[in-house]
Amino acid sequence: MKLQFLAACAALSTLAAGSALAAEPVTAKLQQPVAEKTKFIAGGAMFVCEGDACVAQAPTSQTFSAQACKTIATKVGPVAAFSGRKAMDDGRIADCNATALAKAGGQQLAKQ
Repeated sequence: MKLQFLAACAALSTLAAGSALAAEPVTAKLQQPVAEKTKFIAGGAMFVCEGDACVAQAPTSQTFSAQACKTIATKVGPVAAFSGRKAMDDGRIADCNATALAKAGGQQLAKQ
C-alpha cells in the first residue's frame, strides 16, 4: 500500500513539474532598444531585457497580463508587441503604453 502511494505521489509530482517546465516564455518587443541589459520582475516573473526584447523564461499565470505589460512599459519604455502562448491585441498594448507614459509623466512633473 505504501509503495502504491509513493508511486502515485511520484507520478503526480512529475506531471506538475512537466507542466511548469512546459510554460512558453513571455516576450515583450520594445519600440526602442534598451541601452544596457536590464532585469526586473513583472507579473511574478523575472524579465531580462536586451536590445529591443524583454523575455521571461519562467512565466507564472500572471506574467502574460495587462499589469505586467504596464510594468514593462514603465521600466524600459513603450511596448510594440507582447506575447506568450498568444499575442496581446493592439488595443491592450496601446492601453498598456498610455498608462505607463501617463505614470512616467506624473513622476517627471513631481521631480520638477
